[in-house]
Amino acid sequence: MAERFLIALILLIVLVAPDFSSAQMDGCPHCKAHNRDTAELIEQADRLYAEFKPREGAAELRKVLQREPRNLEALAKLSRAHIDIGDSIPESQSNWQERRIREYRTAENYARQAIKADPHSTWGHFYLAASLGTMAGLAPVARQLEMADEIRVAAEKAISLDPKNGFAYHVYGVWHRRMAEIGKTRRTFASLWYGRSVPSGDLGKSLEFLKKAVSINPDVIVSRLELARTHAAREEWSSARELLKSIAELPAKFSDDGRHKQKAEEMLEMIKDR
Repeated sequence: MAERFLIALILLIVLVAPDFSSAQMDGCPHCKAHNRDTAELIEQADRLYAEFKPREGAAELRKVLQREPRNLEALAKLSRAHIDIGDSIPESQSNWQERRIREYRTAENYARQAIKADPHSTWGHFYLAASLGTMAGLAPVARQLEMADEIRVAAEKAISLDPKNGFAYHVYGVWHRRMAEIGKTRRTFASLWYGRSVPSGDLGKSLEFLKKAVSINPDVIVSRLELARTHAAREEWSSARELLKSIAELPAKFSDDGRHKQKAEEMLEMIKDR
């Protein structure tokens, strides 16, 4: 039962590349050159990320931090990069869990630094939710229960700071479905065994938030996939099939889009007669 409960709490989060505004340049020539060099490093990191090379991109971002230790964009994108690096470690490797956890903890650290650099930016809070979410799948159950609330708080904060942050709506929509899918028996088990209650989720809110995510970012494949899963959880089969079919037409933008397309095909086959 404990293993099933652990699996139910895993929060799968898409890691995406938000657009940050460029740093403003002040009036002195030296500062302009400095900021121009920083911008070039970040642009190079973005190119490498787009080529599915997060490790190489992270190296460029660390150069930015050598110049500007509190650079929000570099900190947030380093969090994103380390989540991607962790996700890319194959399970076939002997110590894959430990290596992934190290990367996710590094991502969490950068996200917390980003929040300190600018508590009013949506991206630090979003990547905190993302890094904790990816770590939850490998954490002990008691720790997962602790992280569930922090993930919720971080996602809500990201949304409150930028109501147009579709990625934060995605995180919160998945969170609501995962929590809603935990049955009464497992909630009672968690309360008795781990001494804490499981946060409540709502399929209606999951639908609302994931629809918002897709409306803001219609070309993000995983948001459509998760919305289809919520429709299926509500037994809204026609809507789920329509979304799954639309995924095949979308181009891959992120490193795990190929896997998400395959999952969409498999799910469509499973529910084709529902």
